[in-house]
Order: sequence, then C-alpha cells, then structure tokens
Amino acid sequence: MGDDYNAAIIDEFRANNGRVGGSWTGYPVILIHQVGARSAVERTTPLSCFPLDHDRSAIVASNGGSERHPHWYYNLKANPVITVELGAETFTVLAEELHGTARAAMWPTLVAQVPRLGDLQQGTARQMPVFILTRQREQLSPTRPALPTASET
Repeated sequence: MGDDYNAAIIDEFRANNGRVGGSWTGYPVILIHQVGARSAVERTTPLSCFPLDHDRSAIVASNGGSERHPHWYYNLKANPVITVELGAETFTVLAEELHGTARAAMWPTLVAQVPRLGDLQQGTARQMPVFILTRQREQLSPTRPALPTASET
C-alpha cells in the first residue's frame, strides 16, 4: 500500500470516529503509531484488527500474502510500546507477538472472522505473525518494564 492510500484511509478513519468504507467496510480498523526500527521515524499505519475484549485486540502481519513481513512488524518487534487509535480513542498498548501454541490457538478464531486470512496464509511459505495489543493503564517506556501480573507475583 502506498503512502497516499494509507493517508486517505487515516483521514477517513479520523473523520468518521474510526469507521472506514470501501474495501474496509465491516472490518474494525486500528491506526498503529510505530517508531521505525532503523529510522526512528514515527509512522502511522491503518490495519484491520480483531477486538478480543475491552483491553486487547489482535492484529495480523499478513502483508497482503507477501513472502515478506510488513515493515511495521519489525518496528513492533524493536519498539513494542506504541500508541494506537481505535474508534475515537487514542491510547498506549504493548504489542506482543504470539508464538507456538498461543498462536495456533488464536489463528482459527481470526480466520473464522476473516476467511481471507486463511487463503493468504495458504499462499505464502511464511507464517503470518499475530500480535496481541494490550491496553496499558499506566504509561510504559522501554526503560521501565511493565509491572508483574498477578500470576507472576
């Protein structure tokens, strides 16, 4: 997707409280603000998302079925604390990639919601990464780790 295309989607998203038409109609859309892993430049990317509960959503690095991960994948791996826009809200999330059985358990749920994901996955040799975006009630920074969860104490 080109910069002009993304800019138009971002403008439409912001003008309509997170709703976008065209090929995006009916899909929840999230804007992720990620910092370039190499460039350190902030970029905003519109993505389809899968709301899981009030504080969590999933996103898939499908890259349209390409053999390569999208650029934002590497940005999230390098800088997982990001800002997102969802609907009319803007907030901080922690992006964590699912691996192994966690990804395997989540994948059928995602494909059930958007069957095209299954088609895209079948058309590429790479496994499409899945991230869980978890809303942070307290600001996190790369130098200050998250507080332990109840299961870790």
